[in-house]
Amino acid sequence: MAIDLPAQWVEQAQRIDWDSVCAAVADYGPALTVLRDTWDRETIREIADGHLFVRDAVLNDAIAQSLATDGTIRSVQLTSHENGRLDIVCTTGKKYKRVELSGIIKEFVHTGDKSYAVYHVEKKKLPDHGFVSWLFSRLSLSMVERMVGRLDVSDRIPVDIKGNNVTVDFHDVLAASRLGTTEFRGHSLLSMVEIEGATVKEGGIMFDTHLNVPDDVKDALRAILKEKSAALQSSTGEGDGH
Repeated sequence: MAIDLPAQWVEQAQRIDWDSVCAAVADYGPALTVLRDTWDRETIREIADGHLFVRDAVLNDAIAQSLATDGTIRSVQLTSHENGRLDIVCTTGKKYKRVELSGIIKEFVHTGDKSYAVYHVEKKKLPDHGFVSWLFSRLSLSMVERMVGRLDVSDRIPVDIKGNNVTVDFHDVLAASRLGTTEFRGHSLLSMVEIEGATVKEGGIMFDTHLNVPDDVKDALRAILKEKSAALQSSTGEGDGH
């Protein structure tokens, strides 16, 4: 996994007093504040190392905040397992209130111009519905959708079902987030982190990450780190003098 920022820069960045940097470098304040509030030191370290583990509880909370109140899907609950299987329980506003799916993540991609996941359903059922559940388990999801109507998640999260593959496009949701709308030297913070894949683990999902930091942003970060280091050395020198 290629890392664009040297390890020493990442390590030094994690030690920064962001409040003092924001005060000293006003133009960069909004970007630095968002980074500080969104990612803790351990998260930044994981992203730089190329792997970020996100627990089910965090994912479920993010999904709950993104769901439309008037959509077909009222709630979504993810449960990750060590064998790579991802279980999804959906409650709906339709006749069959609970839908249980089990499958795998085929693709998970986030780059500058696209953000999507492809989930392949291997098993499915409608609890407590006998023959209907049996029939549901043997039909493809796309066939079920044609029979019972479209399964809308949110206007901001387009979902496309083909066979038993469910493609979720979350580009617009990410673009509208704080990371997506905050810029540093003309580049959105979100565009500096890419996701190249995802592996389901027990209790969460491990994302394969890649830092994609433009050269002008690297130069700006180096300048900030250099200024901060000089200030720390000066402060230390004054303390020794007393």
